[in-house]
Amino acid sequence: MERKELLIKGGTVVAEGASRKADILVVDGKIAAIEDSLTAKEYTEVFDAEGCIVTYGLADVHVHLREPGYSAKETIATGTRAAARGGVTTVCSMPNLQPAPDAPETIAIEQRLIDEQAIIEVLPFATISSNRAGRELADIEALKPLSVGYSDDGNGIQSEELMRKAMQRISAIDGIISAHCEDDALLHAGYIHDGEYAKAHGHKGICSESEWGPIKRDVKLAEEEKCRYHVCHISTKESVAIIREAKHSCNHISCETAPHYLILCDADLKEEGRFKMNPPLRGAEDRAALIEGIQDGTIEVIATDHAPHTAEEKSRGLKGSAMGIVGIETSFAICYTHLVRKGVITIEKLIALMSENPRRIFRLGGAMRVGERADIAVFDIREPYTIDPAEFQSMGKATPFEGEEVYGRCVLTLFGGKTVWSENK
Repeated sequence: MERKELLIKGGTVVAEGASRKADILVVDGKIAAIEDSLTAKEYTEVFDAEGCIVTYGLADVHVHLREPGYSAKETIATGTRAAARGGVTTVCSMPNLQPAPDAPETIAIEQRLIDEQAIIEVLPFATISSNRAGRELADIEALKPLSVGYSDDGNGIQSEELMRKAMQRISAIDGIISAHCEDDALLHAGYIHDGEYAKAHGHKGICSESEWGPIKRDVKLAEEEKCRYHVCHISTKESVAIIREAKHSCNHISCETAPHYLILCDADLKEEGRFKMNPPLRGAEDRAALIEGIQDGTIEVIATDHAPHTAEEKSRGLKGSAMGIVGIETSFAICYTHLVRKGVITIEKLIALMSENPRRIFRLGGAMRVGERADIAVFDIREPYTIDPAEFQSMGKATPFEGEEVYGRCVLTLFGGKTVWSENK
């Protein structure tokens, strides 16, 4: 069999808390060597990574691919191309779909679409409750080998009794819950944070307790039931404090936040749908607490909550637009520009947050080591570029970062050694 070789030469390899200038040889889809200097053979393709960061593929554990059921917003084909363009080689797809993946026969529908369309690894979440309705549990045990974990994302589990039963059954099979924490009784028809912007512009606000209240309930349950428990998209200072305290006594609790909560706050809002998401952009104090959370390890994961909608659905301003923005194509560049270049965290910490920690917590596998599958992303950090939604591979175009100048364009993504994204530097 013909050997297919690619030499990624001259880049700064970031892995396992360290950075070094090194060459990476990929042979037949696997990492064959990582050395200070490697020489190409006549038949070896060479990619010049001078001036670039080279990492193991990013892993985004909170992505909406919208199929089956909502292909007008996104397809698995477009969503995975968008992921590849962002240097993401593994995504965990959320279950707010039609039909919801609440039993082997319904998750099989999603898996067939993944098998047909995906150009990277897609690992689907199963639901916690049947049809994500929060009334009775899904087919938990049968779904274990078919899914990466359990989530009712988009809906919070309102019943403490149901959440306890879910944790008992999921803990018994060593599964993981990825919880959307939202108390419906505290929403009061709000759609942005109930902060100064809402007051000044006459908008209905969403209080912080609607998020941190369920988290406070759930971390206690997770400790009692010994269930692996991960909190989706935290946005409030109280959430950070509750999780920080819980982690002192419980090593199976984790959480994520998203790039927009680390970079923006409600003072940055504009009367446009591209600034509307759930949870909403919170106050400046919340943003500061989230940054402290990624610095001290309370928050171990940055995930995008990539949530594409049609242009029409996002054209109705803050009040009328659908909740959700896209972000998988820009997540590294946004975080690198605002967090690493500004000295908030190191590049090593960023790669831990976006690749290594999610892979560990969700047991996804993969690492920048010889013998591993060659899932590799290369980011050019030398020259800035402007975020232009017209260039997105995603069908969704709504981003609050439109027009921003950033560093860290992804110029090469490999999945299993195969080039799934390439952009001339």
